[in-house]
Amino acid sequence: MPSLFDQPIVFVDLETTGANAQRDRITEIGVVEWHGDHVHEWSTLINPGTPIPPFITTLTGIDDAMVADAPSFASLAATLSERLQGKVFVAHNARFDYGFLKNEFKRAGLDFRARTVCTVKLSKKMFPGEYKHNLDVVAARNGLHIDGDRHRALTDARLIYQFLVKLKQERGVEALDAALDAINRPVNLPPGIDPEWIETMPDGHGTYVFYDGDAQPLFVGRSTTLKKRVLAHFAPDLRVNKEIRLGKEVRRIEWISTAGELGAQLSEARLIKTLKPAYNQALHHTDTLCSWRFEPNEDGSAKPVLVFANEVAFGHEPNLYGLYGSQREATNTLKKIADANKLCLWALGLEKPGKRSGTPCFAMQMGRCRGACVGKEPLRTHQARFSAILAKAKLQAWPFAGRIAIREQDDASIASDWHLFEHWAYLGTASSEAEFAELMAAPPQAPFDVDHYSILSRYLAGKPKQLHIVSLPVAIETDTDNQY
Repeated sequence: MPSLFDQPIVFVDLETTGANAQRDRITEIGVVEWHGDHVHEWSTLINPGTPIPPFITTLTGIDDAMVADAPSFASLAATLSERLQGKVFVAHNARFDYGFLKNEFKRAGLDFRARTVCTVKLSKKMFPGEYKHNLDVVAARNGLHIDGDRHRALTDARLIYQFLVKLKQERGVEALDAALDAINRPVNLPPGIDPEWIETMPDGHGTYVFYDGDAQPLFVGRSTTLKKRVLAHFAPDLRVNKEIRLGKEVRRIEWISTAGELGAQLSEARLIKTLKPAYNQALHHTDTLCSWRFEPNEDGSAKPVLVFANEVAFGHEPNLYGLYGSQREATNTLKKIADANKLCLWALGLEKPGKRSGTPCFAMQMGRCRGACVGKEPLRTHQARFSAILAKAKLQAWPFAGRIAIREQDDASIASDWHLFEHWAYLGTASSEAEFAELMAAPPQAPFDVDHYSILSRYLAGKPKQLHIVSLPVAIETDTDNQY
């Protein structure tokens, strides 16, 4: 690879509305061009076409009024592409800036590619004994001159330029080129996977799907650091045979960016059920999902009866106990409970009583039943013991009057998702108000799903701050939003 300093270089910094390259937008671009003895600076504010979050304004000083009359990225795309193409792209945490530009250029119908240099990685390589490598620390450690306000694009691009110039002066071109070769070793990706495609992947929450050469789904996964998790599948030091086999079969990767962990879990569960990927464990399906419900006997006691989700509305039924993927699983679980607590299988309806009246069940003869089968333990006492044990597995009642929407906000982004539910049934997700209006206008009919129930009930119990729950039809934009 030719020396970095034999090529034209652009030092680039962006300010954005958040950290999600697929959903957030650029608000400012700063570029320092360097080739030989020539240095040229260029910067502009960008109208992102969306409100700038207050925390971003606090960080950068850029607010909605400042960008109101600024050009859109689309209007600058062709000119900016000419300015950047054919030059080495240098940025502090280059994946962030390069990923944002790749996505913005893609929206504008342009393909942008460049050799990238990350000065975070370079700082770590050149100063291995240091712990911090953010731009403030790099500037202080190297005595760089801050010319302008920090967290403004051109100011930060100037700092990156100064840093590389100083390293060149103090360490020399050969040492720098050797360090760059070390930090820029190509990622070990499967054949056919374009590294540039991976660069457009967001770093935050999301789900991903691996496909083989025949377009068959291999694996569905999720992560809070999507790009990092996907690349980990192809690390050269893998030790697990399953991971090694999977990495060799992958020929295409797709992903869905989400605002948070709830959306990622819902998306993962939906994709696994829909795609049935070869390397995922199968999830429960509604046609065999079942639960226990008490039904009365003639003497006033009650017995457990197995009911199925395709026959009973699980989200509406108030008295269901346990969720099982099949009749066999439900029956075996109940038998284990009976054995551990000396319950009678005859009384539970799991075995037929003997033909002769007064004959004890086999479990009682073995000392594993307290005698409900022969009246030694009253049936109502037996039922009370069983009910107390099974109560721990009772399905949670739907805690709302009807349909709800859950807004999940990415704290580092403008990205937000609206998840629609009704009696534990997941109806879909919208990532904008327009999409949510469409979803509300024609919500799908969705059955009760054990995996969605588990995901949502766990999140409601945790009451995470980033979830805002609205009982519909309350308007989303009002101040009457009901935070759970």
